[in-house]
Amino acid sequence: MNQIKVQGLINSLLSEIGEDPKREGLLNTPKRVAKAYEFLTAGYKMDIDKVLNNAVFNEKYDEMVIVKNIDFYSLCEHHMLPFYGKVHVAYLPDGKIIGLSKIPRIVEIFSRRLQVQERMTQEIADTIKNYVNPRGVGVVSEAFHMCMMMRGVEKQNSSATASAMHGIFKSDARTRAEFLNLIRTKNL
Repeated sequence: MNQIKVQGLINSLLSEIGEDPKREGLLNTPKRVAKAYEFLTAGYKMDIDKVLNNAVFNEKYDEMVIVKNIDFYSLCEHHMLPFYGKVHVAYLPDGKIIGLSKIPRIVEIFSRRLQVQERMTQEIADTIKNYVNPRGVGVVSEAFHMCMMMRGVEKQNSSATASAMHGIFKSDARTRAEFLNLIRTKNL
């Protein structure tokens, strides 16, 4: 990301909205905004192979594995406003497991991009399916969208849920129901 170019764009934006970019409180804003956007969109530079770092292991475990309540923050691609919430991921291994810490890292890769919640949820499920080749994968995301809360319909208490199911999570209602029930239970 060209920090200088982005700073110039933010400087121009400040002028366009009626602000004085030379005002004391705004002098370093272009630099801060450029750094913030570089961080918030870091997912474009992340390589899944490097992030997973060969953390897929042969294991004869065949029961459901769930990592739930994974916090995420993203930017809506339509308004570039934040949306944030939690992602819950489950899979049924078929001879391979993935290091548990890699699941939140996969969420991070896709949330740190300009996104829509539906695509992000699907990308997480697809990645686990492709790397672990389990009997099934289920992903549910729950989010608050600033583009609905701060502008437009201005509904502060609304949230959105998206899901992506592969394999047995899609074809077997009992497996899907077990997953959905388990993500509703309280943490330890």
